[in-house]
Amino acid sequence: MGRYTGPRNKIARRFGVNLGLKSNPTKVAKRLSQKPGVHGASRRPKSTSSFGKQLEEKQKAKYIYGIREKQIRRYVNEATKTNGDSGIFLQQILEMRLDNVIYRLGFAITRAQARQMTTHGMFMVNGKKLDVPSHIVAVGDEITVKPNKNGKKIFDSLEDRAKNYELPSWLQFNAATKTGKVISKPMKEDFEQVFDVKFIIEYFSTR
Repeated sequence: MGRYTGPRNKIARRFGVNLGLKSNPTKVAKRLSQKPGVHGASRRPKSTSSFGKQLEEKQKAKYIYGIREKQIRRYVNEATKTNGDSGIFLQQILEMRLDNVIYRLGFAITRAQARQMTTHGMFMVNGKKLDVPSHIVAVGDEITVKPNKNGKKIFDSLEDRAKNYELPSWLQFNAATKTGKVISKPMKEDFEQVFDVKFIIEYFSTR
């Protein structure tokens, strides 16, 4: 199955939580309590089975990070083969994807925008052009805007946005030079608690 390209608000309403898919969280919040569809407003909440919960949490992660089934399965396999807390390892992999790091640094307003900017070759990692959104960055990596992309309109308000943006503790950012750096791996306190990672691992452990 390919990446979802339909209405983003409908996905947030399905799960009843803002997944960060749209740039205006206030607008999204207005209809979060109403399920999508003609009868969404009057639909009664259903009890969810164990499998249903696992599936729901897995789907949330896929939509949030814009990844495919094969990718998340590969990430889970990699996380569970590592000694330690597989849930933390899985979230580290997701967070340290290049497109997500670009989003977290504040270059883009949404992850979808960050993915598009990456594929258009607008960034360099450690001085080399890199246009693969799924690339997993490492501690010490430096992300910069390509010199010939500095004048793009999309970066005009970067410094102003940075003044009001809360940067994750595992990243550094200089808006003036359009440079970001990965200073550590994200830890449990850095993750957004939008989905329950243990259900995702349980989902793939039986398949």
